[in-house]
Amino acid sequence: MSATTFKSLPRKSGISTRHTVFALAVAASAGLFWKPLTALVSLCLHGDSYSHILLIPFITLYIFWTERSAIFREVRSSAVSWVSGLTLIVAGIAISWFADPRLNLPAASYNLTAAIFGLLVIWLGAFIVCYGIRTARFALFPWMFLLLMVPLPEAILSRIIAALQRGSVDVSMSLFKMCGVPVLRQGVLLSVPGVTIEVAKECSSIRSSMALFITCVLASRFYLRSFWKQALFVLLSLPLSVVKNGIRITTLTLLSLYVNPGFLHGDLHRDGGFVFFFLALAILWPVLGALRRSESRPTKVTANGIHRGSEAITS
Repeated sequence: MSATTFKSLPRKSGISTRHTVFALAVAASAGLFWKPLTALVSLCLHGDSYSHILLIPFITLYIFWTERSAIFREVRSSAVSWVSGLTLIVAGIAISWFADPRLNLPAASYNLTAAIFGLLVIWLGAFIVCYGIRTARFALFPWMFLLLMVPLPEAILSRIIAALQRGSVDVSMSLFKMCGVPVLRQGVLLSVPGVTIEVAKECSSIRSSMALFITCVLASRFYLRSFWKQALFVLLSLPLSVVKNGIRITTLTLLSLYVNPGFLHGDLHRDGGFVFFFLALAILWPVLGALRRSESRPTKVTANGIHRGSEAITS
């Protein structure tokens, strides 16, 4: 279907046709990328560090639905849109070309990363062809959010987990000292009187850290308007993830020392991550409130001009 055909359709009918064409393009490309997508689902089901990926497409669809009036308010096709979109489609195919076709194991690799990223680039190109560059700009946030669907290669993820481990150990040591508990550190091992604990990869809180990061991204989008405040709020989730996990390690250790040794192996240790996740949200909530209040300061009109908070606009 040509761009002139799109233009000749009434607005409501044209939008419906564009939606249909885009849906067919997504379905067709997903069929061609069936092996990488199957490998991605297997990775999410078998690897705890990637379980969040299964939610990303559904959250993205929800964002498109809630912001559809703003995103699709000016749908317009042009020759530039067609050239840009087709260029992205070709680029996506070229990127995925380097992926290993034998993607059938639940393991993250650069090949799988390239394949999924290439597929997203193809989808973006099809979106621009169907709706135009201007509409793609209005939809920038959901498309950027969809990038979280791309799995990090195991080599990169291991470095992130190692950084979380080291940071959690640092925070735990500081908390033990604040509580007056003697502590000795050897790498990721912490020794306190009566017990030695290892902050293993499974204890790095990578899952809850990703969940906290995604929550902050969505909260900043829906509740903040200023870009730098959105960025600040999202960046706060990174150190808070480490602090949260340090509090978790220290709490479990102290409970095992002074209450019951079973706390190191009980339900709170295995399934209590959500408790400390909500603790992090409780810390972030007043920060989000303060940032929102700073954006909604009352407007004052004086003889010298209009004042919004600390800013002044002279008439």
